Amino acid sequence: MKGKSLKLNFVMNAILTMSSIIFPLITFRYVSNILLPDGTGKVSFAISLITYFNMFAQLGIPIYGIRICAMVRDNKEELTRTAHELLVLNFIVGAVSYFVLLLAILFGPKLQEDRALYIIVSSTIFLSAIGMEWLYKALEQYTYIAIRSIIFKLIAMVGMFLLIHQKSDYVVYGGITVFASSAANIINLFHARKYIGFHSVGYYSIHRHLKPVLIFFAMSCATTIYTNLDNVMLGIMATKTQVGYYDAAVKLKVVLVSLVTSLGTVLLPRASYYVEMEMKGEFRRISAKALNFVMLVALPLMIFFMLFAEQSIRFLTGGTLYESATLPMQIIMPTLLFIGITNVLGIQILVPLGREKTVLVSEIVGAVTDLILNAILIPQYGASGAAIGTLAAEFAVLVVQYIALRSEVRGAFLDIHYFKIFAALIPAVLSAVWVSHLQIGTFWLLVFAAILFFGLYGIVLLLLKEPLVKEIVFGLLSKLKRKNKADDVA
Repeated sequence: MKGKSLKLNFVMNAILTMSSIIFPLITFRYVSNILLPDGTGKVSFAISLITYFNMFAQLGIPIYGIRICAMVRDNKEELTRTAHELLVLNFIVGAVSYFVLLLAILFGPKLQEDRALYIIVSSTIFLSAIGMEWLYKALEQYTYIAIRSIIFKLIAMVGMFLLIHQKSDYVVYGGITVFASSAANIINLFHARKYIGFHSVGYYSIHRHLKPVLIFFAMSCATTIYTNLDNVMLGIMATKTQVGYYDAAVKLKVVLVSLVTSLGTVLLPRASYYVEMEMKGEFRRISAKALNFVMLVALPLMIFFMLFAEQSIRFLTGGTLYESATLPMQIIMPTLLFIGITNVLGIQILVPLGREKTVLVSEIVGAVTDLILNAILIPQYGASGAAIGTLAAEFAVLVVQYIALRSEVRGAFLDIHYFKIFAALIPAVLSAVWVSHLQIGTFWLLVFAAILFFGLYGIVLLLLKEPLVKEIVFGLLSKLKRKNKADDVA
């Protein structure tokens, strides 16, 4: 199977990411004012809790499946066999996870209050199992993934406005959230016939996947612990309102992380393929480019949203009810850079090289760091304490992974043009500070500030001839010229 264009994959993944930005920006403002921090906190807590059961049900397959399927993508029979094996394994473990969850819902005193909410949100376990998202990513079908996801997000967005009208509709909100994120997986199951057969291909060996899958499962456990532990511990040690504040602070960060890691996301199947084909030069080239991309994108996003945290929260929620989320948001924003780098080091370099155990160790260190700091800080500082725990956890993961790869990636880090990046950030920050003092509406202030900040940043980088920016801009201009010439000829 011929690999897709990395540039096309990046563009489609970027479009998908932008849809993930627009959807919560439009809906959360509306929903948060109706459900209030208590209502949004209940849904956030339910999603965080179910995430742990879904983590067990997935058993590390989402990442492992991308790698193993990418390696055999040129052999349809072997690809079919591998997909069948992983699908069966997913269903078996998913059934066990469902059974334990239902027992917890039926007999857990705290869960019985919102039994309907937990049952609805738990459908993500089944939908994730049948979705086989790993297959489509392994085959680099990012155009299909983007279009499918955007359609379902649009339907969900309409549903939000039509069905949520009062505080008690938080259960409906939970259901629509599940629909937006997972319902498209039903389409995946039927669409998979285009790439794999649904007939038996003879001998199956599910046990061959158990050892690597368990390593990825352990990685997933550690990651899920320190990414979802905050909401769970806040719900237990503080209040649902604090969960609501933290959810508002993290909402934008999660979306921005998707943007920062968008290039790295499309590189995993390609990197795994390069390693399998022993194309070491190509592997190093795309890894270095991914690191450069993270630095160029994460730093300005981090700084901008730290400067405009209060305005962003106010715009996101439509008022002042969530102003207590401002400080947690400012604290957590540097994780954009940390997560961006570890996404490259861990998922795009260590995993394709077969060094999953190193990733696991780093994530365990992160989980332990988060657990300890949350236990100490949440009782006194609430959502801000949880944000500090997450910040420290992500930094700990970065340190461990860098130490493990320092000889391989030192050159890539040294090749990044830090002076040009910081030189571009200075006028951008100064412009943002000036805009922040203008007496205009929140929306227009954010729009004006963003245009000025990122516009100046990009222009200065272009004037300083930053290599990656230059490559992207001139590449686009070259394509436009070719298109115009083709139109003239026609």
